[in-house]
Amino acid sequence: MLNLRFIQENPELVIEKLKKKNFNAADIVGQISGLYKKKNEIQVQADQVKAEMNKLSKEIGQLFREGKQAEANAAKERTTELKDSIKQLDDEFAQIDEQVFQLQVQLPNLPADIVPEGRTPEDNVVVKTVGDIPDLGDSKLPHWELASKYDIIDFELGVKLTGAGFPVYKGKGSRLQRALINFFLNEAEKAGYLEIQPPLMVNEDSGFGTGQLPDKEGQMYHVTEDNLYLIPTAEVPVTNLYRDVIVDAKDLPMKNTAYSACFRREAGSYGKDVRGLNRLHQFDKVEVVQVAHPEQSYGILDEMVAHVEGLVQKLGLPYRILRLCGGDMSFTSALTYDFEVYSAAQEKWLEVSSVSNFESFQANRLKLRYRDEQTKKPVVAHTLNGSALALPRIVAALLENNQTPEGIKVPEVLVPFCGFDRIK
Repeated sequence: MLNLRFIQENPELVIEKLKKKNFNAADIVGQISGLYKKKNEIQVQADQVKAEMNKLSKEIGQLFREGKQAEANAAKERTTELKDSIKQLDDEFAQIDEQVFQLQVQLPNLPADIVPEGRTPEDNVVVKTVGDIPDLGDSKLPHWELASKYDIIDFELGVKLTGAGFPVYKGKGSRLQRALINFFLNEAEKAGYLEIQPPLMVNEDSGFGTGQLPDKEGQMYHVTEDNLYLIPTAEVPVTNLYRDVIVDAKDLPMKNTAYSACFRREAGSYGKDVRGLNRLHQFDKVEVVQVAHPEQSYGILDEMVAHVEGLVQKLGLPYRILRLCGGDMSFTSALTYDFEVYSAAQEKWLEVSSVSNFESFQANRLKLRYRDEQTKKPVVAHTLNGSALALPRIVAALLENNQTPEGIKVPEVLVPFCGFDRIK
């Protein structure tokens, strides 16, 4: 969340910057300013009452020693009244604190200056496009038909077992999934990431820490009896490893990677864009997460983008990188780059990764800090993450783009992991 002092000292800047995210912050910022002023007034009153009580407390002993019993008892009665006043002021102070907090968490992260204006995905900026789109001719099949033809993914069986959006992978389909996961994890390890195997459910504090709660609770599967949430991405548990932690500056950046199943309700999704693997409720993904020094985070963002780009290149897929406009960015992000690969049979671009710098937004919620080497004081860190990569649309593009009359060619980098070079 945004720093409260920053909001107080820069109200117009916050309002203006959030316009780029198409968020009208004027009312919330105004309410915060009014409550903050009231809170300061209460603090002044409380300090005055406490000062009077401290003065009386010192006088009471002196009055008793001087034999002024009546005056001492009157002073004691006054201190009782003052204690009641302090409790009332403290309660009011706490209530205002909670009101300010509830307003504060409604404000999205401020977009970086480089973020383009815009409201929809059509306003995103294409940074680069790489690779040739394969010409498959008129006999090309979409991946859902290829999955059925080669008996590697069963969508109907998934519906029987669970519902739409929960496919069953079979045979070489399962082995291809496992090969991709291992390939992505191996590449992350080569890049210096420590592998983590996180829980697939998190508590409310974890969901709040990374910004899924309360912003995206409608998209998360909620285990109501235990008040736990199935993770929408490994970003949530992995970043929360550092909740309420002060790390040493010399240990930054801290780099973690994790494979996990991901669960998303995807409420409101319908139509042709949800065919096959295009949009699922459960899918596999390898995530990379970094905790960084604020002065290094944008250089690290570029490094993470380059890492994801290397994965897509090694898979031989045509791709493009987009810088998201303000209206298409997440609640928590300061700057996001999306990767899309081209699906030759569907003839459209499919998003396979988002790489984001959250600056201090998540770290403020997490109370994640590092100890400055010079001042020895704790300072809020920056957090970043990226999909490296999400599997379903990668699989869709691999199946479609590599189809031949002799079967589906497997990218050379995956052959050592899956044990075959063609699905036939």
